[in-house]
Amino acid sequence: MDITVLLGDPRLPYSYNLSNQFEPQDHLAVSRLREALDTLTGYRFQFLDDHERLWQTLEQDRPALVLNFCNTGYRNAPTRQLHITAMLEMLEVPYAGAGPEAMVLCHHKYHVYAQAADLGVPVPWNILADPAQPDVRLPELYPAFIKANGGDGSIGIGPNSLVHGPDEAERCLRELHALLPEQLALIQDYLPGPEYSVGVVGNPHSGLTVLPPLQIDFSALDDDLPPIMTYESKVDPHSPYWEKVRFIPAESERACQHMTAYAKLMFERMGCRDYARMDFRADAEGMPRLIDINAHPMWGEGGMLATVTSYQGRSYAQLLESIIDAARTRMQL
Repeated sequence: MDITVLLGDPRLPYSYNLSNQFEPQDHLAVSRLREALDTLTGYRFQFLDDHERLWQTLEQDRPALVLNFCNTGYRNAPTRQLHITAMLEMLEVPYAGAGPEAMVLCHHKYHVYAQAADLGVPVPWNILADPAQPDVRLPELYPAFIKANGGDGSIGIGPNSLVHGPDEAERCLRELHALLPEQLALIQDYLPGPEYSVGVVGNPHSGLTVLPPLQIDFSALDDDLPPIMTYESKVDPHSPYWEKVRFIPAESERACQHMTAYAKLMFERMGCRDYARMDFRADAEGMPRLIDINAHPMWGEGGMLATVTSYQGRSYAQLLESIIDAARTRMQL
């Protein structure tokens, strides 16, 4: 089978990174991806990363399947991730991964929480606020946590996102509005328990596998740094959040049971396909609450999805093959 692997364009600027370009870790991720795919039999892979010629290339040389790993978005604009899938839909090219509808829904965190609550999935207390308004509603209880409602890749999340009073909350909202002026803010109660990530592979009607939950280990951070996943943890190799935050298997069997059930419910409700990742954080009683759904998660060998796969004793290549198998089964390819 001829499969085209769709990636970000290293020739173009990339605003998500601090340098506004592809970093060595981005090139390394692609290299490891190529090595892993080379071990799979029965496939011939072509890698497409030239965004100037995406439409033309896909139209002229139609693959049997596209493995959509373009997390950078069209022309490396993170807000245009769904544009890639919309293009594939218009060209009627089969592809693995979430469709544009699921991406839109899951990028609206307040909407995700409403859908979760409807299914009985616990979520944090939260309000949607417009930081541009002078009379923005502030939380009544502290500490609280503030992030962009439509933020992706932890953009806008830093140590100051955890606020302990009205003054800190107002400052955080001003900073968030300056950084992301078109975004609404999501204000929620701070959950003091462990943070988890849960990978899901497959599809509801043909077999859905919830991978063993991962727990994020913040124990090596200095005491003055809040235990949260920040933007720096994903882009800045010199940040303590990059250097000291680790991933470990989840320790609470009770929490894992709850998250496995919740992940299945939310995967189907939000229209996810083939693979996804969901993030939870526990409250003071240890009950995990849904905090985010990644319908189009990072696929790299060092990412959370590949890490949780390793807890099953399965390799990175086997994860990639299971994603391809899920897409083929769903579309009867």
